[in-house]
This record gives sequence, structure tokens and C-alpha cells, in this order.
Amino acid sequence: MSSQFRVCVYCSSSTSISQELIDFAYEVGKGIAERGWDLVWGGGSVSMMGAVARGAREHGGKTIGVIPSKLLDHEFEDKDATEMFVVKDMRERKGKLEELSDAFIALPGGIGTLEEFFEIWVGRYLNFHQKPVIVCDPIGAYTPMQGALAHLTELNLMKSGQSELVSWTTSTAEALAVLENK
Repeated sequence: MSSQFRVCVYCSSSTSISQELIDFAYEVGKGIAERGWDLVWGGGSVSMMGAVARGAREHGGKTIGVIPSKLLDHEFEDKDATEMFVVKDMRERKGKLEELSDAFIALPGGIGTLEEFFEIWVGRYLNFHQKPVIVCDPIGAYTPMQGALAHLTELNLMKSGQSELVSWTTSTAEALAVLENK
């Protein structure tokens, strides 16, 4: 494996979202590349997934995708990826994304993004890895979820220290600064 720092980005592949979020994903990819880091992502070419990869590539970054064979047509595999891993299923995808990455950023997304985010967060808590986990949410998409998580903590359903393992940010600069300082 390369000694290059690799940042995994989880984000939406929905084609029904605002251009604002697509542009935001592009800026995240651009910011990763401008720091000399590589992007690891789900391998799709549409919506935020495609934009984050274009942002990285158009600014000199390597893009390493991981896509399940069943989704090659559904998510429209990014044929311009520097490297693409085609895996059997979503479980294998998540494992490969974790293996290839040194840090994780979750952008606004739906249940797929949340599944990936929660799994990597739990892995961090259980000491399966010590890699930074960041949420970068410029539109407040996850604000209600943060309230739900705080409620779970109040009910003692979340353990002490779990919340502190995630950095919650609202801008590309803030999210990438967290990584620069780790």
C-alpha cells in the first residue's frame, strides 16, 4: 500500500439533490488534492460521489474507488478513477474503504452514507482503528441526528467518550484542518 495519506469521503449518489451540495463535494475533493492527499470513495461518477472525485482529479489528486459489481451500472462507475476496486458486495466495499484509508469524512447523504459513517465510528470506538472520523455538514442535514445522539447519551444508551470520537464541522477548510492537526 502507498505511504500517501488517503482520505475516504462518504457522500450521496442521489441525482435529486441541490447543485449546492454537488459543488460542495467538488470543493472537498479539491481541498484533499491541494494538500497532496489521495481520495478514496465509493467509485461512483454521479452526484456528490462524482463531484468529489472530479474535484480531486482536476487538482492533481489520485482517486481510488471501491464499487460493488452489482452497482457498476446503478452508480455509474467512474471510468476516470486512478484506481478502481470492484468488490462483491457492500460489506466488502466498506472493509476495502477502511483498509485503504487513513481518515474518513462523511458529507451529507442518505442511509448508505449514514451506514458507512456509523460503522466506521463504531470501529473507532471499539479500537479496530484509530483513524480520524469527521462529519462535514454545511447545510445542517445532520443537526436533528446530533440532537438524537445527545438524547441517547442522556438516556445512557451511548457510552461516555463515544461522541468525542467524531469531529463535527461545517466547512471544507474546517474538516481538512482537523486532519492536518491529527
